Amino acid sequence: MFNEICIYEARIDKQNEIEELMREVAEFYRSQPGVIDVRYIKRTHRQKDFNAVKAGEPPIRLTRQVGKVTYMLCLVVEDEETHGRLAKPGLEKFYKRWTRCLTTMPKILLGENIV
Repeated sequence: MFNEICIYEARIDKQNEIEELMREVAEFYRSQPGVIDVRYIKRTHRQKDFNAVKAGEPPIRLTRQVGKVTYMLCLVVEDEETHGRLAKPGLEKFYKRWTRCLTTMPKILLGENIV
C-alpha cells in the first residue's frame, strides 16, 4: 500500500467551503480504481503537554481558531502508480478551489506501509 498524508492550513472564513470541497474530493477519489481509503480530519484537540500524555490525560478540545484551521488528508492507495494516476485529474479538477481556501501550500508526505 502507498500513503499520502497532507496537512492543510485553511482560512478561518473558508471552513464551510473547504469542508464541502473535501467531501467532493473524497467522493472523487473513492470512485477511482485502486483507492483503498480516503479520510479528511479536522484538528479539534491538542495535548496539554508531554507530562499529561505520560499521565494518560485526555487531550484538550480547541475552543478557538487563531488565524487558520488545520485539516489532514489520509489517502491510501494500492501503489505509487495509482497515486500518480490520481494526482493529475485531481489537480485539474480541484486545484483552483483549494488555493482559494488555503493560507499556504499543503505539506505533503508520501510513503509505503511498514506494518
